[in-house]
Formats: sequence, structure tokens, C-alpha cells
Amino acid sequence: MNIEGRVWYCDKCKKELVMTKVSFEYMGRTFDHEVPACPECGKAFISRELVKGKMAEVETLMEDK
Repeated sequence: MNIEGRVWYCDKCKKELVMTKVSFEYMGRTFDHEVPACPECGKAFISRELVKGKMAEVETLMEDK
């Protein structure tokens, strides 16, 4: 999986990451987003851009309700 111009691998399994739909939960609400994850153990890579962008946006929306 090429992320930020690099190929990323799971440190534990040594497998190349693949795009996978992952469920996130915040304040009792769940939302899905496709992120790179290990095809063997399922550990996901959450980029800084996702955390500061989409996740921060969802967090703000949830806290305003």
C-alpha cells in the first residue's frame, strides 16, 4: 500500500497494508472509514491527516450535539 509516497507494512506480521473498511466509535456513535490495515492481524494505520481532518471534524460535530 502506497501511503504518503511510501509502501507501508505491518510491523508485527510483515504484510503489506491494504485498504480496509474500519469502524470507529466516538461518544456512543459509530462511523466507518476505509484505512490501510494489515490483512493478517487487522491493525490499522491512521494517518496524521485523517486524525487532524476527518476525525477532528466528526469529533466537533458530535460534541456540538
